[in-house]
Amino acid sequence: MLEAIIFDMDGVLIDSEYSYFEAKDSILKDEGIIVPSSYHSKFMGTSYLYTWETMKKELGLTQSADTYIKEMINRREEIIKRDGIKPIKGAQDLIKRLKSAGAKLAVASSSPLTEIEKSLTEIGIYTDFSIITSGEEVEHSKPAPDVYLLAAKRLGVKPKNCIAIEDSPNGSIAVKKANMVGIGFANPDYPTLNLVSDVVVNTFSNLDYAKCRAIYQQFAK
Repeated sequence: MLEAIIFDMDGVLIDSEYSYFEAKDSILKDEGIIVPSSYHSKFMGTSYLYTWETMKKELGLTQSADTYIKEMINRREEIIKRDGIKPIKGAQDLIKRLKSAGAKLAVASSSPLTEIEKSLTEIGIYTDFSIITSGEEVEHSKPAPDVYLLAAKRLGVKPKNCIAIEDSPNGSIAVKKANMVGIGFANPDYPTLNLVSDVVVNTFSNLDYAKCRAIYQQFAK
């Protein structure tokens, strides 16, 4: 029985991945390092700490991960001031449709809690979610299932009775490890990523609670 639908935020509700790429690229450029955009894609869905600790090892960065994280946050804030917080096309309408249908909704994001709250409030859907969980609150980042399992626990539902919607390979693996039915969102505005979701969609316009129930019934174990 489908009891809840859990959303990742970055790349699913908020069109924010480009701002992370731009902020990180500018920091790396200051260090004399240039990487292809595909390099950043492997960190989608993971925590800030995991991202920068890994980049330090792989790229030979000399400062602390915390220093780079603070600088990335500052530069992203400037990008957001310039561009505003952009919702994913159709995401707001999808949330409102699901909420009106009586769906129990949650967010399981690797982003800091304050950033989740600010972003969802800005696009007018924060109060539509029963539960918000952040990667800050769990020990292991995606692709580990921790943040999804915490969301299910707080909702008071079994993980196997949930659908989770993700846009990144790491996130889709986390959903699978959490034993949830996965819907992958392949944004047509970005390069195709290797998602291990049960179903992959490239628009939210045709998705509603009835469709979610049908997907759940097809793939639930």
